[in-house]
Amino acid sequence: MNIDYCSYSSHTDGYHELRRNGFNHFLIRVQIEGRGKATIQSKTYQLEQGSIIFVPPGTHYELTIEPNLLSGDYHLLVTGDWLEDWWEKLDCPDFAALSSTDTIVTMWRLLSTEKLRPSHEQNHDLNTHLLKSIMLMIEAEINARHSIQRPFIVTRMMRYIEEHALERLTLEDVANEVDLSVSRASHLFKDHTDKTMIQYAQHIKLEAAINQMKYTNMTLEQIA
Repeated sequence: MNIDYCSYSSHTDGYHELRRNGFNHFLIRVQIEGRGKATIQSKTYQLEQGSIIFVPPGTHYELTIEPNLLSGDYHLLVTGDWLEDWWEKLDCPDFAALSSTDTIVTMWRLLSTEKLRPSHEQNHDLNTHLLKSIMLMIEAEINARHSIQRPFIVTRMMRYIEEHALERLTLEDVANEVDLSVSRASHLFKDHTDKTMIQYAQHIKLEAAINQMKYTNMTLEQIA
């Protein structure tokens, strides 16, 4: 498997790209801020934060970002059997929506930085493992959406709480993450998880504290 290109793009004045005959590579693109629109073959997808698209080689592709709209994304161009086999195992999706991009973007940023180095200075094994880790995290997210019967927006709130529970976290933070009022976010979360957001955050904190008690030399005062 070859990672031929990995980078970040930001657009503020509009952008249009048309590839009638597609790429010679497999394109994977994740929207991390702003909005856009992608057409893959004959299907059009509205892109927002967390939207990820998969474009196999030779596939018609068009990307449109309207003027005066902010858009930021990470993208990869890859060749090789591993990625195509992985994609086919997922039933060849064109599009998926991620509940959280923080961890994936962190790994994508590491891979992008590594690819900026001269080829002879790159750790190619590291690059391959980073890419596979990104893809497997995406796979886990896709599978979870199909197997768990709850609104996607609740999953987004859960992931946000999991990532920020050990920090100073408020109900307003969680509600703002999904563009809901505190009241609406709280009701949705309780209805589909049988826990309040505070209870869920406390559960995460308790699990972290138990692990610290088991596997570190920290005192109870330090853990508290």
